Amino acid sequence: MTKTAIIIPSRYASTRLHAKPLIEVDGKPIIQWVYEKASAVKQADTVIVATDHEKIYNSVKSFGGNAEMTRADHKCGSDRIAEVASRHEDFEYIVNLQGDEPMITPEAIDGVITALKSGKDADIATLLRVITDKDEVENPNLVKCVIDNNNFALYFSRSKIPYERNIGEAVFYGHIGLYGYKREALFKMTSLNQTMLEKAESLEQLRALQSGMRIITSIVNIKPIGIDTKEDVEEFKKAITAAHQ
Repeated sequence: MTKTAIIIPSRYASTRLHAKPLIEVDGKPIIQWVYEKASAVKQADTVIVATDHEKIYNSVKSFGGNAEMTRADHKCGSDRIAEVASRHEDFEYIVNLQGDEPMITPEAIDGVITALKSGKDADIATLLRVITDKDEVENPNLVKCVIDNNNFALYFSRSKIPYERNIGEAVFYGHIGLYGYKREALFKMTSLNQTMLEKAESLEQLRALQSGMRIITSIVNIKPIGIDTKEDVEEFKKAITAAHQ
Protein backbone atom coordinates (compact mmCIF):
# COMPACT_ATOMS: atom_id res chain seq x y z
CA MET A 1 0.00 0.00 0.00
CA THR A 2 1.34 3.41 -0.94
CA LYS A 3 1.28 6.17 1.65
CA THR A 4 1.28 9.94 1.78
CA ALA A 5 3.80 11.29 4.26
CA ILE A 6 4.37 14.77 5.60
CA ILE A 7 8.02 15.21 6.52
CA ILE A 8 9.03 18.31 8.45
CA PRO A 9 12.74 19.19 8.11
CA SER A 10 13.89 20.94 11.28
CA ARG A 11 17.40 22.26 11.90
CA TYR A 12 18.68 23.40 15.28
CA ALA A 13 21.23 25.84 13.89
CA SER A 14 19.78 28.86 12.13
CA THR A 15 21.71 31.89 10.92
CA ARG A 16 18.99 34.38 11.84
CA LEU A 17 17.22 32.81 14.84
CA HIS A 18 19.07 30.23 16.91
CA ALA A 19 17.20 27.05 17.89
CA LYS A 20 13.94 28.48 16.54
CA PRO A 21 12.04 25.14 16.41
CA LEU A 22 12.23 25.04 20.22
CA ILE A 23 11.08 28.61 20.89
CA GLU A 24 7.89 28.36 22.93
CA VAL A 25 4.74 30.27 22.05
CA ASP A 26 1.69 29.85 24.27
CA GLY A 27 3.31 26.90 26.04
CA LYS A 28 4.30 24.93 22.94
CA PRO A 29 7.51 24.90 20.87
CA ILE A 30 7.11 26.09 17.29
CA ILE A 31 7.84 22.61 15.97
CA GLN A 32 4.81 21.30 17.89
CA TRP A 33 2.55 23.96 16.36
CA VAL A 34 3.67 22.83 12.90
CA TYR A 35 3.36 19.13 13.76
CA GLU A 36 -0.19 19.54 15.03
CA LYS A 37 -1.25 21.29 11.82
CA ALA A 38 0.28 18.44 9.79
CA SER A 39 -1.45 15.84 11.95
CA ALA A 40 -4.84 17.35 11.05
CA VAL A 41 -4.31 16.85 7.30
CA LYS A 42 -6.96 14.42 6.06
CA GLN A 43 -4.91 12.85 3.26
CA ALA A 44 -1.73 12.27 5.27
CA ASP A 45 -0.97 8.76 6.51
CA THR A 46 2.01 9.75 8.63
CA VAL A 47 3.90 12.80 9.92
CA ILE A 48 7.63 12.74 10.70
CA VAL A 49 10.02 15.44 11.88
CA ALA A 50 13.41 15.04 10.19
CA THR A 51 16.06 16.66 12.36
CA ASP A 52 19.81 16.82 12.84
CA HIS A 53 19.69 17.57 16.56
CA GLU A 54 18.79 15.48 19.61
CA LYS A 55 17.11 18.42 21.39
CA ILE A 56 14.54 18.71 18.59
CA TYR A 57 14.19 14.93 18.41
CA ASN A 58 13.55 14.73 22.15
CA SER A 59 11.13 17.65 22.05
CA VAL A 60 9.03 15.96 19.37
CA LYS A 61 9.04 12.68 21.27
CA SER A 62 8.00 14.47 24.46
CA PHE A 63 4.75 15.69 22.91
CA GLY A 64 4.06 12.29 21.33
CA GLY A 65 5.24 13.01 17.80
CA ASN A 66 7.29 10.95 15.34
CA ALA A 67 10.87 12.02 14.64
CA GLU A 68 13.89 10.62 12.83
CA MET A 69 17.49 11.72 13.05
CA THR A 70 19.28 12.69 9.86
CA ARG A 71 22.80 13.64 8.86
CA ALA A 72 23.87 17.14 9.83
CA ASP A 73 25.54 18.00 6.51
CA HIS A 74 22.46 18.34 4.29
CA LYS A 75 22.44 21.52 2.21
CA CYS A 76 18.67 21.92 2.13
CA GLY A 77 15.39 20.59 3.51
CA SER A 78 14.70 18.49 0.41
CA ASP A 79 17.89 16.51 0.99
CA ARG A 80 16.89 15.95 4.61
CA ILE A 81 13.43 14.64 3.74
CA ALA A 82 14.87 12.47 0.96
CA GLU A 83 17.07 10.72 3.52
CA VAL A 84 14.00 9.89 5.61
CA ALA A 85 11.88 8.92 2.60
CA SER A 86 14.59 6.52 1.42
CA ARG A 87 13.99 4.48 4.59
CA HIS A 88 10.28 4.05 3.80
CA GLU A 89 9.61 2.35 0.47
CA ASP A 90 5.83 2.79 0.81
CA PHE A 91 5.98 6.63 0.81
CA GLU A 92 4.64 7.46 -2.66
CA TYR A 93 3.65 11.09 -2.04
CA ILE A 94 5.88 13.19 0.19
CA VAL A 95 5.13 16.67 1.48
CA ASN A 96 8.00 18.92 2.54
CA LEU A 97 6.46 21.10 5.25
CA GLN A 98 8.83 23.72 6.65
CA GLY A 99 9.30 23.54 10.41
CA ASP A 100 8.99 27.31 10.73
CA GLU A 101 5.44 27.67 9.29
CA PRO A 102 3.21 27.34 12.37
CA MET A 103 0.30 29.24 10.77
CA ILE A 104 -0.05 26.96 7.77
CA THR A 105 -3.51 25.40 7.57
CA PRO A 106 -4.30 21.68 7.22
CA GLU A 107 -6.59 22.60 4.32
CA ALA A 108 -3.69 24.23 2.44
CA ILE A 109 -1.54 21.14 2.90
CA ASP A 110 -4.41 18.97 1.69
CA GLY A 111 -4.60 21.25 -1.35
CA VAL A 112 -0.99 20.49 -2.24
CA ILE A 113 -1.62 16.74 -1.91
CA THR A 114 -4.76 16.95 -4.06
CA ALA A 115 -2.94 18.93 -6.76
CA LEU A 116 -0.08 16.43 -6.75
CA LYS A 117 -2.28 13.36 -6.97
CA SER A 118 -4.58 14.79 -9.63
CA GLY A 119 -1.82 16.38 -11.72
CA LYS A 120 -0.97 13.53 -14.08
CA ASP A 121 1.96 15.43 -15.59
CA ALA A 122 3.10 17.02 -12.33
CA ASP A 123 6.30 16.05 -10.55
CA ILE A 124 5.96 18.58 -7.73
CA ALA A 125 3.09 20.64 -6.26
CA THR A 126 3.23 23.92 -4.35
CA LEU A 127 1.06 26.83 -3.17
CA LEU A 128 0.58 30.42 -4.35
CA ARG A 129 -1.42 33.37 -3.07
CA VAL A 130 -2.53 36.48 -4.91
CA ILE A 131 -0.61 39.58 -3.81
CA THR A 132 -1.81 43.12 -4.36
CA ASP A 133 0.30 45.05 -1.86
CA LYS A 134 2.95 47.02 -3.78
CA ASP A 135 5.60 46.52 -1.09
CA GLU A 136 5.09 42.75 -1.19
CA VAL A 137 5.31 42.72 -4.98
CA GLU A 138 8.62 44.58 -4.81
CA ASN A 139 10.03 42.67 -1.80
CA PRO A 140 12.80 40.24 -2.87
CA ASN A 141 12.17 38.14 0.25
CA LEU A 142 8.71 37.25 -1.08
CA VAL A 143 9.20 34.97 -4.05
CA LYS A 144 6.90 35.58 -7.01
CA CYS A 145 5.67 33.04 -9.55
CA VAL A 146 4.16 33.14 -13.03
CA ILE A 147 1.96 30.26 -14.18
CA ASP A 148 0.51 28.92 -17.39
CA ASN A 149 -3.20 28.41 -18.19
CA ASN A 150 -3.14 25.00 -16.49
CA ASN A 151 -1.59 26.32 -13.25
CA PHE A 152 1.86 24.91 -13.96
CA ALA A 153 4.71 27.15 -12.82
CA LEU A 154 6.63 28.89 -15.59
CA TYR A 155 9.16 30.66 -13.38
CA PHE A 156 9.87 31.76 -9.80
CA SER A 157 11.79 34.93 -9.01
CA ARG A 158 12.68 37.33 -6.24
CA SER A 159 12.10 40.08 -8.80
CA LYS A 160 8.72 41.51 -9.66
CA ILE A 161 7.32 39.21 -12.34
CA PRO A 162 5.66 39.74 -14.72
CA TYR A 163 7.10 43.14 -15.58
CA GLU A 164 4.10 45.47 -15.77
CA ARG A 165 4.55 47.33 -19.05
CA ASN A 166 0.82 48.01 -19.10
CA ILE A 167 -0.21 49.10 -15.61
CA GLY A 168 -3.09 47.15 -14.13
CA GLU A 169 -2.89 44.24 -16.55
CA ALA A 170 -0.85 41.84 -14.40
CA VAL A 171 -1.81 39.45 -11.61
CA PHE A 172 0.95 38.78 -9.09
CA TYR A 173 1.33 35.52 -7.20
CA GLY A 174 3.42 35.10 -4.07
CA HIS A 175 4.93 31.71 -3.34
CA ILE A 176 4.23 29.78 -0.15
CA GLY A 177 7.16 27.44 0.44
CA LEU A 178 5.29 24.17 0.83
CA TYR A 179 6.08 21.33 -1.59
CA GLY A 180 4.58 17.98 -2.44
CA TYR A 181 6.69 15.46 -4.36
CA LYS A 182 5.98 12.26 -6.16
CA ARG A 183 8.53 9.78 -4.84
CA GLU A 184 10.61 9.53 -8.03
CA ALA A 185 10.58 13.32 -8.39
CA LEU A 186 11.97 13.86 -4.89
CA PHE A 187 14.92 11.56 -5.51
CA LYS A 188 15.52 13.03 -8.98
CA MET A 189 15.44 16.56 -7.57
CA THR A 190 17.93 15.81 -4.82
CA SER A 191 20.28 13.96 -7.17
CA LEU A 192 20.59 16.90 -9.60
CA ASN A 193 23.38 19.43 -9.40
CA GLN A 194 22.52 23.03 -8.59
CA THR A 195 21.68 24.97 -11.74
CA MET A 196 22.68 28.45 -12.81
CA LEU A 197 19.19 29.85 -12.16
CA GLU A 198 19.01 28.28 -8.71
CA LYS A 199 22.34 29.80 -7.74
CA ALA A 200 21.46 33.20 -9.20
CA GLU A 201 18.14 33.56 -7.37
CA SER A 202 18.91 31.26 -4.44
CA LEU A 203 15.70 29.34 -5.13
CA GLU A 204 15.85 25.56 -5.00
CA GLN A 205 12.69 25.07 -7.10
CA LEU A 206 14.44 26.58 -10.12
CA ARG A 207 16.68 23.52 -10.24
CA ALA A 208 13.57 21.45 -10.91
CA LEU A 209 12.20 23.80 -13.58
CA GLN A 210 15.52 24.22 -15.36
CA SER A 211 15.91 20.44 -15.40
CA GLY A 212 12.54 19.94 -17.11
CA MET A 213 10.46 18.93 -14.10
CA ARG A 214 6.90 20.23 -13.87
CA ILE A 215 5.51 22.05 -10.84
CA ILE A 216 1.73 22.30 -10.46
CA THR A 217 0.44 25.15 -8.29
CA SER A 218 -2.64 25.58 -6.15
CA ILE A 219 -3.87 29.10 -5.32
CA VAL A 220 -5.00 29.61 -1.72
CA ASN A 221 -6.31 32.51 0.33
CA ILE A 222 -3.91 32.38 3.28
CA LYS A 223 -0.89 34.36 4.41
CA PRO A 224 1.06 32.13 6.79
CA ILE A 225 3.65 33.61 9.15
CA GLY A 226 7.10 32.11 8.58
CA ILE A 227 9.38 32.33 11.61
CA ASP A 228 12.79 33.74 10.68
CA THR A 229 13.32 36.61 13.10
CA LYS A 230 12.40 37.70 16.64
CA GLU A 231 9.86 40.05 15.07
CA ASP A 232 8.20 37.06 13.37
CA VAL A 233 7.91 35.33 16.75
CA GLU A 234 6.20 38.40 18.19
CA GLU A 235 3.82 38.55 15.23
CA PHE A 236 2.97 34.88 15.71
CA LYS A 237 2.30 35.48 19.42
CA LYS A 238 -0.08 38.33 18.52
CA ALA A 239 -1.88 36.09 16.04
CA ILE A 240 -2.33 33.36 18.67
CA THR A 241 -3.59 35.87 21.22
CA ALA A 242 -6.08 37.26 18.69
CA ALA A 243 -7.28 33.75 17.89
CA HIS A 244 -8.01 33.10 21.58
CA GLN A 245 -10.15 36.23 21.93
